Amino acid sequence: MGYEQALSAYIEATNTHRFDEVRKLLAPNAIYWFTGTTCTTIEEIQAYFEKAWETVKEEIYRAEDVLWIAVDEHQAVCTYTYHWEGYVQGKHASGQGRATNVFVKDTAGTWKLVHEHLSLGA
Repeated sequence: MGYEQALSAYIEATNTHRFDEVRKLLAPNAIYWFTGTTCTTIEEIQAYFEKAWETVKEEIYRAEDVLWIAVDEHQAVCTYTYHWEGYVQGKHASGQGRATNVFVKDTAGTWKLVHEHLSLGA
C-alpha cells in the first residue's frame, strides 16, 4: 500500500467508528493536534475519537482537495479540506476544516500516520 492508499484506508477506518481499525494505521508515536486539544498517546487519541463518535452519531468523514506537499521514500505529507456530517442531539449537522497529515514508512515498509493536525474553517 502506498501513501495515497494509506490516506484512503485511514478515512475508511475513521468511518467504521471502531478505533481498533484506526489504530492499525497509526504509528506508535502518533501525535494529533485538534482545535483546543493535543493528543500525544494512542490512548488519548482513542478517547478523542470515541468522544467525537459519541457526540456526532453516524458521522461520515471525507477529504477533498488533497495536496501532497512533501513526499520521499520514507515520509509523505498532505493537506486537505475535511468535511464531516452526522447527527448531533438528533439533528443533522455538518462542518469542515483544514487538515495536515504526516505519514511515515515503518521498518516493515508500511505507511503509518504519525501526525494529524485539524483546524476549523477552510
